[in-house]
Amino acid sequence: MNDALYIAVDLGAGSGRVCLVGVAPGELLVEEVSRFRYPASQSMGHLRWDLAQIFADIRSGMRTAGERARQLRRAVHSLGVDSWGVDYGLVSADGELIEPPICYRDERTEGMMEQVFGRLPREEIFERTGIQFLVFNTLFQLYAHARAGIPQSAAHLLLIPDLINFFLTGRAATEYTNATTTQLVNAKSKTWDWEMIDRLDLPKGLLADIVPAGTDLGAIKPGLGAEVGLNGVRVITPATHDTGSAVAGAPLPEGWAYISSGTWSLVGIERDTPLINPEVARENFTNEGGATGSIRFLKNVMGLWILESCRREWREAGIDVDYDNLLMQVETLPSGGPLIFPDDPRFLNPPSMLEAITQQLAEREERLPTGPNAPPAIARLILDSLALRYASVLRSIEVLTNRKIKGVQIVGGGSQNVYLNQATANATGLAVLAGPVEATVIGNVLIQAIASGRFASLTEARRHVAQNVRLKEFAPKSNRSDRSYRSYISQRS
Repeated sequence: MNDALYIAVDLGAGSGRVCLVGVAPGELLVEEVSRFRYPASQSMGHLRWDLAQIFADIRSGMRTAGERARQLRRAVHSLGVDSWGVDYGLVSADGELIEPPICYRDERTEGMMEQVFGRLPREEIFERTGIQFLVFNTLFQLYAHARAGIPQSAAHLLLIPDLINFFLTGRAATEYTNATTTQLVNAKSKTWDWEMIDRLDLPKGLLADIVPAGTDLGAIKPGLGAEVGLNGVRVITPATHDTGSAVAGAPLPEGWAYISSGTWSLVGIERDTPLINPEVARENFTNEGGATGSIRFLKNVMGLWILESCRREWREAGIDVDYDNLLMQVETLPSGGPLIFPDDPRFLNPPSMLEAITQQLAEREERLPTGPNAPPAIARLILDSLALRYASVLRSIEVLTNRKIKGVQIVGGGSQNVYLNQATANATGLAVLAGPVEATVIGNVLIQAIASGRFASLTEARRHVAQNVRLKEFAPKSNRSDRSYRSYISQRS
């Protein structure tokens, strides 16, 4: 069993991959065997995900993973799926997807918060769930869906990774870490908050039982297993929320915070218990479930989505914005310049990100950089603002928890951004460790490996990661970080 391989299906909000992973003694093998893209698109009046195509791409990746494992002459023990949170699909009693799932960036939730608060006070919802208020939370998506009318043929409501697991095994279940992102789970009981669901007239009969990370859902369906060459392979729930898996895969030093950096940046710490009080509610922090019963106390920051949206606009305008070249140019620019507040709701899904940034700057009588150096100047503006936002969030965590943060570990794809890593060290005044880049895939597999008996605990599994991965270190440098931080805070007020 020690040399068994594991398959991680890691779905981001727009692209996914299938990886083959080995965690034998002295080994941390992470081999990406398939990558695919699936941008949300307009269909049936909403922005939706083409789940049929996503599942077809997953099947193709599973087949490739099986072939690669046979080349290595190693058995595949199990498969786990993680994805972004909050989005869901409806399945009929005969197991068919009723309609393509609606994307969290769709406009259907506009005004839903106010309607929900008219029936159940905001303070009570937070006291029950401990979850931050974001307009796209499943709570508000489902409330909008119920008002518009849920198809009568619906038998199950399943979050994205649970949908994939259902298609793989036929078992309907909702994994705990992702369930908490819905804002429908009671933080104390760790079960659906049925009283709240009843008071909001939400369709409680559609919700599947909540199961913990590490649950064995059974073998892949025989027909599908034969099709992809993975007969008998088990499907294990990792922390199905991708940030839950990323944190599980991060060998965090004691007392350190984490930043899971990608399209979104999730900035937080691990705790043993939820932290729910008026101060936390006012700062809009969240208490999401962790892989082994811990709590991920964190805040969502808009993340590298802002820069990627600008790069897309530049490419469409015929401007060369190769990522590595862009960052090299950023490094050559002098410090200073305007800053933005990254968590402006205008940045969620604007027709033009550049125009949205221009509007925010104009409110402070500042201008978006123009001219031949505009792309690197705008990129630096975004990255400096993200680093300062991280510093702001981390300082809030210290105040709310009365706990000094010793350092920051940045994981995920964004941990490869050397400029942002150094800017974060400068802005926070803390040491930064960057990596693992593949923390989400690693964390996905660690939970599978614990379920298989390869590791006795997450502590042991994380120790294995620490021994087999090299992290990059960034020390704070003397610069204008304090003054920049004060300027940033003043611009928010």
